[in-house]
Amino acid sequence: MTDQPPVHEPTTRRRQLFGRLSLPERTFITDALRTETVGGMLLLAAAVVALIWANVWPHAYESMLDHTVGPSAPLHLDLTLADWAKDGLLTIFFFVAGIELKREFVAGELRTPSAALLPVIAAVCGVAVPAILFSLVNSGSGGHPGGWAIPTATDIAFALGVLAVVGSHLPSALRAFLLTLAVVDDLIAILIIAIFYSSGIKFWALGLAFAGLVLFWFLHRRGVKGWYLFVPLAVVVWALMHESGIHATVAGVAMGLMLRCHREGDEQHSPGEHIEHLVRPISAGLAVPLFALFAAGVSISGPTLREVFTQATPLGIVIGLLVGKTVGIFGGTWLAARFTRAELNPQLKWADLFAVSVLAGIGFTVSLLISELAFRNDLELADRSKTAVLVGSLLCALVATVLLKLRNRHYRALCDEEDRDSDGDDVPDVYQEDDPAWRARVSETARHLPGESPETGR
Repeated sequence: MTDQPPVHEPTTRRRQLFGRLSLPERTFITDALRTETVGGMLLLAAAVVALIWANVWPHAYESMLDHTVGPSAPLHLDLTLADWAKDGLLTIFFFVAGIELKREFVAGELRTPSAALLPVIAAVCGVAVPAILFSLVNSGSGGHPGGWAIPTATDIAFALGVLAVVGSHLPSALRAFLLTLAVVDDLIAILIIAIFYSSGIKFWALGLAFAGLVLFWFLHRRGVKGWYLFVPLAVVVWALMHESGIHATVAGVAMGLMLRCHREGDEQHSPGEHIEHLVRPISAGLAVPLFALFAAGVSISGPTLREVFTQATPLGIVIGLLVGKTVGIFGGTWLAARFTRAELNPQLKWADLFAVSVLAGIGFTVSLLISELAFRNDLELADRSKTAVLVGSLLCALVATVLLKLRNRHYRALCDEEDRDSDGDDVPDVYQEDDPAWRARVSETARHLPGESPETGR
């Protein structure tokens, strides 16, 4: 008697969460994260220097921040160094974020609705829950609900810097999720800045900035090349956007989104990929660390730290980062998996996602920027908010470190399996296991001990 298959045997497999990346995607993610990790280390160093400078030589630090550079006419670019860092350097950061987002939409994790669902839901929940918690904490007398957006941002460079410091071997699928989450998070952040933290719109300047963006797009689509043309045009668009009253970083995101990120013909790299490869080191290694140097210098003392946990605004920021981001990202991902009937990668546990969710609570760069924008007329409150961002991010880093260390031996084994290359062809074995030629090649190699002749086997 022969066994018969069940009548209602399922014909489709359930989608897997955090499964193995494709080889091109893994290569791109690895290269991108390597640059961001170096940038994260520089970001940490810049933040430490800023804190030491601001607390040991406060007058010198304030004098440096208030030093004015630039022409006052015709577009009021006589800005302090602190403003140049906030409005200028971060435009480079958001330009790269725009390219990353465009690439994710056309070739990455966001290219299909089913693939985009998880990181988008996680990012939206990771923004909404911290904002709600902050608003609840600040709903009474003495609260400042206008800072609701401060604890909503994830700083990918800082998070990867923490991973590098603690030596965690987080699997590439979780790193890719963290990067994609941060990309969507950056888009939400720039929308929040453009909608809620822009004021006094000058429509003539905004119209000219829009015309410049159209020209930028037209020249790029026509295949015109040359940095000597696009860089001056980008500077003019940025200056007009700054003059318009819309935050100048919006110009960076807009230009990044306009770049073509799909390959045509025999191109090895799309223009967007090529430009991102050139600009990302400038963003991660120079622009963001310099912004941290100008923005992270706040006074740290016993009374200041006590205020972080006793006053509504800084306490709301700490709770938003440590609790809100964790609950939002983990809860959003778990619910998305439950309602889409997706399966978690059997090599991982939900505890791994929880640790990554805590790590995503590190909200350094954009949180510092929003602190300045939300309380631009109350510098003391802005400084307290920055202190809360530093404290909240530090707590997230410490908690995530403990959680990741508990599983680091398992992560190391997964990474070793991902990276194993038995035949030395620069393609990991896990991507060739179904190739008969590869199996034969490895079997032949395995028959010979080190020092033996392949021909004689001796």
